[in-house]
Amino acid sequence: MLWLKKGVAIIIGSILVAVGINLFLIPHKVLDGGVIGLGLIVNYLWGIEPGKSIIFLSIPVFVIAWFKYRAYFHNSLHGLLISSLFIDFFNFLEVDGITVDPAWCSILGGVLVGLGIGIMLKYKTSTGGTDLIAQFISDLTGFNVGVLIFSIDIIVISIGGFLFAKETFLLSALAVLSVGLATSFVTWGKQA
Repeated sequence: MLWLKKGVAIIIGSILVAVGINLFLIPHKVLDGGVIGLGLIVNYLWGIEPGKSIIFLSIPVFVIAWFKYRAYFHNSLHGLLISSLFIDFFNFLEVDGITVDPAWCSILGGVLVGLGIGIMLKYKTSTGGTDLIAQFISDLTGFNVGVLIFSIDIIVISIGGFLFAKETFLLSALAVLSVGLATSFVTWGKQA
């Protein structure tokens, strides 16, 4: 029965992530951190669908997971594939010239993405990505995983701020903060 709960968590979480990205972040060229943020940068620069970019960019991470963290590989592969598919499938939600203030879109998009990721994490699955990179670096160096994830997110949104505009960095920082708070809210306490 756990596999059914995990499957439902992946689907609901992926829908929330996809809606947050397509309805609130993409219309204002706002980034999330990690591999999702890198996928959005690829989308903004070259028009490649973000879900496909996320899968492509995740290949090296999942190769490492296959050899070093097999349980992570199995627990995250479905989350990666389904969330990426939903991100591309829900692209019809992108609304050019959305009238909601970009800062509010950053917050709302970040909260939806964070809720989606939090639901998946609560059931010991995820979208994969930089969490594994941070875990790998932590194992090698002893640095705190949370600090490493935050550092990677800052690097990703800084790249976006450099490539696009200072406003992109500020809005993306707001989105990353919202993602982190929403994820923490959902995952606070025991795993499901």
